[in-house]
Amino acid sequence: MSETVFKNPKRPKVGLFVTCLVDLFRPNVGFSALELLEKAGCDVSVPDVQTCCGQPGYNSGDFTTAQSLARQVIAAFEEFDYVVGPSGSCMGMLREHYPELFPLEGAWAHRAKKLGERCYELTSFLTDVMALESVDVTYTGKVTYHDSCSSLREMGVKGQPRKLLKTVASLDLVEMEQTEVCCGFGGSFCVKYPEISARLAGDKIANAEATGAKTLVAGDMGCLMNLAGRLKRERSPIKVYHVAEVLAGRTQDVPSIGEDS
Repeated sequence: MSETVFKNPKRPKVGLFVTCLVDLFRPNVGFSALELLEKAGCDVSVPDVQTCCGQPGYNSGDFTTAQSLARQVIAAFEEFDYVVGPSGSCMGMLREHYPELFPLEGAWAHRAKKLGERCYELTSFLTDVMALESVDVTYTGKVTYHDSCSSLREMGVKGQPRKLLKTVASLDLVEMEQTEVCCGFGGSFCVKYPEISARLAGDKIANAEATGAKTLVAGDMGCLMNLAGRLKRERSPIKVYHVAEVLAGRTQDVPSIGEDS
């Protein structure tokens, strides 16, 4: 079994951005992220005043609401050395789009930019900042990984989760075809364009099943809930977990995403 290898002696002060979907539907992901960060050598806090990142409003053109939520998040997290979340989508909002909400020079524009520079998706932070080389956990079986659009295209997350998954004892990582293609969720996209969304989800499931993997993992709860729902409707035996749950070894006592507890 591999040992957790940590090269960075500094203990940064990290604010964990839990995300709405994790808080409401899958708290185990938040606990997994917390455990991984602490084991990597971070002092972690979870501000209880954190709110939604504002992405639904931003994507719908409600910039007034998005700005209001952004101000709350900025104020809650700007004291930390880093802000880390188990979601490329939410962290992409903080890093890439908060500065766009305050385009004019001023205090909030400066604060948004400074916060964005310290925001990371979980696996990216663990490998790129904390130099985490491996994890000391076991997960038995074939696993395939889905790249979420925001993690991949906004946050540059591709090799980081795979690097850590390959160190999980007894885990066989197999790549599906078109892993970088959207799963069909896309926030409100799946509501506005249900036919396209359903086709994308169906294609993703077919590609996952073709690998022979018994488990599908990803780094964003939106994608995972979308795919888990489709798998359940198709009565597929494939289990669905957030990558943080697998890396933290917290899959044994919780049902797969989409399963009844």
